[in-house]
Amino acid sequence: MNIKEASQITGVSSETIRYYEKIGLVPPIDRKETGVRDIDERIIRRINFARQMRSAGMSVENLQKYIQLFDANENNQQEQLDLLQEQLEVLEEKRDDLTAAINHLTFKLANHGKHMTTFEEELHELEQQQQKHPKPLYDDVDVKK
Repeated sequence: MNIKEASQITGVSSETIRYYEKIGLVPPIDRKETGVRDIDERIIRRINFARQMRSAGMSVENLQKYIQLFDANENNQQEQLDLLQEQLEVLEEKRDDLTAAINHLTFKLANHGKHMTTFEEELHELEQQQQKHPKPLYDDVDVKK
């Protein structure tokens, strides 16, 4: 199949497929006599794998390392697992950050009237105090003339 068909099947743009080939995320793609890329199932699987790992947030550099390890003729399964574990930990941290943000917004929405009114009143009071008694810009600096 040509690159356009591969793009439609994988959901990865033709430009990205070319880029993946250029940086080694997919092996060199055979070409027909006309010069058109001839993409087979093996390449489709590599494109899908790269897309999935990029969607999981794996950096291009780590994905290149993983692919190099995978393609090597030596037993480096532990190194592959280490890269995957590292990415899982990154995603879990992001998930935890998102969960905390969601919980915070949920609380704010549930308590908006009570919580925000009190907060706004306190803020206005502080601003009024600041206007009545402005602090010098550099009150802790000894300025010599």
